[in-house]
Amino acid sequence: MFYGAAAWDPWLIVAQIVCLQCLYYLTLGLCLSVLVAPRVSKMSLVYFFDFATVTDWGVIASSFLTSIAGAGVLVYLVERTRKCLDFSSTLYIIHLFICLLYGGWPSTITWWVVNITGLAVMVLLGEHLCKKRELRDIPVGRYRSTDRTSASCIKDDSVRKLLQRARSSSHLDHGKWLNEVDLSSIQCLIATRC
Repeated sequence: MFYGAAAWDPWLIVAQIVCLQCLYYLTLGLCLSVLVAPRVSKMSLVYFFDFATVTDWGVIASSFLTSIAGAGVLVYLVERTRKCLDFSSTLYIIHLFICLLYGGWPSTITWWVVNITGLAVMVLLGEHLCKKRELRDIPVGRYRSTDRTSASCIKDDSVRKLLQRARSSSHLDHGKWLNEVDLSSIQCLIATRC
């Protein structure tokens, strides 16, 4: 979604952090409204930011469910395995600062255990899901049926010949023609995004 060029873009990083933080609190709010709201008389920000409420099983379960959902958000928002730890840590550090402003220093061990475990779950599951997404096959078959591949778009002659052969063949046998072109040529084709 937000993955772009390899250049360092601070505005992109800030936008990703803000989106991740907002989606984290939106998910936490949804989980709290399902697991905690039916059992309490009044729902408030206390359940989000006050460390004393973490003793309730509904708040603990909401935190873990939010961490799992946050890992799924990392896949689409951050898209890189090596960045999952950075963005997850930033999210939980900002959450700690908001908790400090709202209710003071979290003095219960339960709050620390829940949040450190939630951070670990978000990082490890996010890295696993991002790695799984990164290791998917490169979809070269979709370029075969489009007319967007033109001579001006594809500069590498071997890739152009490969796609012409793939279009002209009656059946596509990946094993025969894919071995003839190196991976860098196909990545160059995908990077140009005709």
